[in-house]
Amino acid sequence: MLKSIFNDILNCALVGALIAALPAVAQDDDLAKAKKLTERDCQQCHTFNKGEQHGQGPNLFGLIGRPAAGAPGFVYSPGILEALKGKTWDRELLDQWLTDTVAVAPKAQMIYFQDDPK
Repeated sequence: MLKSIFNDILNCALVGALIAALPAVAQDDDLAKAKKLTERDCQQCHTFNKGEQHGQGPNLFGLIGRPAAGAPGFVYSPGILEALKGKTWDRELLDQWLTDTVAVAPKAQMIYFQDDPK
């Protein structure tokens, strides 16, 4: 059932990621707020819908459960590949990533800090 919930949430992949701190079954208002935040903070580099081309960063559709640095067709920097080798995107890794990318992947080209845990 959780997998089904995640699939619904991850229709806009990162939306689910940004609401990771919320209960697994979020209210519609929470999803709308998370989508707005995601679009504001992430859409300049990422795409979110199935089949969309990658942007400067990889398409994030279906992120949870996918091998980290494993979006088909996206060319990752050596720093990202090194730091994320053997890892799979889950809520914990994504929370760490959004909190401080440099702590997760010190040689990464993407630098992001989410200063508001909510």
